[in-house]
Parts: sequence; structure tokens; C-alpha cells
Amino acid sequence: MRAAIFLLAALLSLPAQAFELPVGCRQLLVATAPTWDASHATLRLYEKSGRMWQAVGAPWEARLGKSGLVWGLGLHPVPAGARTKREGDKRTPAGVFRLGGAWGYAADAARNPRLPYTQITPRDLWVEDPDSPNYNRHVRLDAEPSTAWEKKQQMKQDDPAHALKLFIEHNAGDTVRPGAGSSIFFHIWRGGGSQATAGCTAMSEPSLRALIAALDPSKNPLFVVLPDDEYARLRAAWKLP
Repeated sequence: MRAAIFLLAALLSLPAQAFELPVGCRQLLVATAPTWDASHATLRLYEKSGRMWQAVGAPWEARLGKSGLVWGLGLHPVPAGARTKREGDKRTPAGVFRLGGAWGYAADAARNPRLPYTQITPRDLWVEDPDSPNYNRHVRLDAEPSTAWEKKQQMKQDDPAHALKLFIEHNAGDTVRPGAGSSIFFHIWRGGGSQATAGCTAMSEPSLRALIAALDPSKNPLFVVLPDDEYARLRAAWKLP
């Protein structure tokens, strides 16, 4: 009986906990939500001093997906059998993610010069079609969009909420899975924070601008987003603040 209990405890601890933040990470954004189904979160910025994480500034309020959170595809291991992000599920991907630079309608934004910034034009697409070989990738057209498909993928939609964005590298890079969720960004919230998102993390415009200005790519910043209970369970093993 004691052996069975020990084995069960070992199995429960392995899938989600056999992970630590990359050694070079010295800047961390942490978003925590009350439950998996919550769409409100608190976002905090931390920097590492020696071996200790120190909070930087005051926390920010954020909105998540309308249906809450679900495990995403990032740097972290996904627990065996866990449900994961799917296109259109209105859930924010949970886990640990790299950040892929800022995007905006304006020519530039206040930022560390090492942080990439791309001005969004009508020719810039972010592909959300799972059947496309460019799914969850940026594409810049050689000419103005002309087809209904191209216009649907346009990043610039005269939408103030997307006038400034920061890419969250969920399901990104060389291992994009069709249908596993696309176009996950930080962006400006709608209705003064009264509205949830389709899966992104939204903030007030002043908060988002402050966040982008604070990021330092030389500190290898990462984004951690988890429900409170999951964060508490993984905090020590993942060496989180």
C-alpha cells in the first residue's frame, strides 16, 4: 500500500514539474487568474537580482479569453492527458512563453532599442487559417490584399484594440501545429477592461505601453500565465517568483 502511494505521488509530480525556467531568464511577466475559467488576471513584472526575483513597479490588471485558460504550447511541458489550446476556443494559452516583439499602427513605440518593433501596414497578415502552410505566421504581401481570404487575415482592421501589440510565442516557431491556436498577443483591452478577449491578454493602453517600454531583450524576458492554484503547485519546481 505504501509503495502504491509513493508511486502515485511520483507519477503526479513528474509530468508538469520536470521543468525549470531557462537559466538566462532575468525578466519575467507573471499573470495569475483565480481559476481555469476566469477571464480576469493580475499581471506582475519581475527582475532577477542574484538568485532572487524582485517585483518591479505595481501590478497591472489584465483580461484573458472569454472562456478562461487552457494549456498552451510553449517552453513548458504539458501535463499528460491535459486539454490544450484549440483555434476558436476563446481560451488564453497557459504556460511559459517567449515574447516575439512589438507591433503597432504607429511608426514606433517607446521601447528598449533591442526589442523588435514592426509597423503594421495593410499588407501585413497574421494567418489564422489552420489549412494554410503559413498558419500562425506573419506574412507581408507584395501588393495590397485583393482576395476575401487575404483581407480576413489582415492585422490592420481599423481596430483600436490592436493598434499596439506584443506577440506571445504560443504554438510558434518551427513546431506550429495546425488548429492549436494562433495570433496570441498582448493588446489594448476593450470597453475599459469590461470585455474579455478571444484568447489574447489585454491591458489598458497606458499599462501596455509601460510594459513594452520596460522589457529588455538582453534579460531574456518570458511570460508565465497560470491559474492561482496551478501557480502555487508549480512555483517551487519551476523556480517562479
